[in-house]
Amino acid sequence: MEIRRADDRFQTASEWLDSRHSFSFGPHYDPANVGFGFLLAHNDEKVAPGTGFGTHPHQDLEIVTWVLRGALAHQDSQGHSGVVYPGLAQRMSAGSGIQHSERNDGTEPVHYVQMWVRPDELDLPPSYEQSEIDLTTGELVPIASGLPQHTASAAIRINQRSAGMSVARLGPGGTVALPAARYVHLFVAQGAASLEGAGDLGTSDAVRLTSVDGARVTAGPEGAELLVWEMT
Repeated sequence: MEIRRADDRFQTASEWLDSRHSFSFGPHYDPANVGFGFLLAHNDEKVAPGTGFGTHPHQDLEIVTWVLRGALAHQDSQGHSGVVYPGLAQRMSAGSGIQHSERNDGTEPVHYVQMWVRPDELDLPPSYEQSEIDLTTGELVPIASGLPQHTASAAIRINQRSAGMSVARLGPGGTVALPAARYVHLFVAQGAASLEGAGDLGTSDAVRLTSVDGARVTAGPEGAELLVWEMT
C-alpha cells in the first residue's frame, strides 16, 4: 500500500481553475509518477462559474468524469452535448480523435474528478455515454468498466477489458471491502475514512494498492464517498 496525501499532489491554479493531479500531467512531470496500472490521469478539478475549458482535442483515451458538486456542461465534435451533475456518470471515448469543451455555466463552482484510462485498442470510433447512478445501497457500485465481471452491472462500458471504476457513498461507520485485483486505486472524494492496514484517510487522500486482497474501508463520523479503480 502506498498512501498519497491530498497536499502532495501536483497543482495547476489560476483565477478560474484549481486542479490537483494525482499523476504527472501537463507541465508537471515526475518520471516515477506517470500513472498506475491503466490509469493515466486522475484530476481533481474545481472550476469557477462562467468559465471552463474551451474546445480542445483528445485521442485514444477513455475519459470518465464524476461530478461531486455543481454541474459541468459538455459539448463535442461528434454532436454530443449534456450537463453532468452529482449522481450522473459520463464516459467519452476519444478514439481516433475528438474535440470537446467543458464549462461551468452555473452560478456556483463545479467540483469534479476526471480520470483517463488507456484503451484496449487504438483508433476506435469516438463515442459518448452517460448514465444515472443509484448510490443508496451503501456498497461499491460499478460506474464505468470494461471488466468481464461487470458486464451486467456497470452503468457505462469503457474500452478497456482490464479496468473498472466503482463508487461507494457510505454513511457514518459504513464499510466496504476493496476488490481483490492486481492494482487498486482508492480515492476519498468526500469525507474521511480508515483503510485496513493503512490507517486514517482524509478528503482527497489516495491509496495505491498492488496485489492486496480485499482490505476494508470504513467511513468516518460524517460518512465518505469513495472512488475505486480495479485493474487486472
